[in-house]
Amino acid sequence: MNNKNALLSASVEIEIPFHDCDPMQIVWHGNYARYLEVARCELLRKFNYDYLEMSQSGYAWPIVDMRIKYIDSARFTQKIRVEAHLKEYETRLKIDYLIFDALTHKRLTKAYTVQVAVELSSSQMQYASPPIVAQKLAEVL
Repeated sequence: MNNKNALLSASVEIEIPFHDCDPMQIVWHGNYARYLEVARCELLRKFNYDYLEMSQSGYAWPIVDMRIKYIDSARFTQKIRVEAHLKEYETRLKIDYLIFDALTHKRLTKAYTVQVAVELSSSQMQYASPPIVAQKLAEVL
């Protein structure tokens, strides 16, 4: 993933808790989506358009596509860094992610999500992102 083209980026550090792991103390694969969510929220906050602001602007932004490539396992007590990189916003929100060991920088996972705007009043999917997204981004870019 080339993150040099990212419009905006954010990262978070997470220490892997016991309850996220299987009996071998390896993170269960389904928990990675939660780590992406934490980094995504941090990214959205950077341009003041987190989920509360989305709802207040009249839109929900469900994830319609998510891909994850597991390169290596995260383990109990390991500190990971999750980076989120906004790549597209005109018709959808496409965010690329990298997860790596916070100490060694070894890459563990790469992923992306795609979200589309759905107007709350009509439940209609929008084929272009609402103007509020460009307005919010213009304030920080």
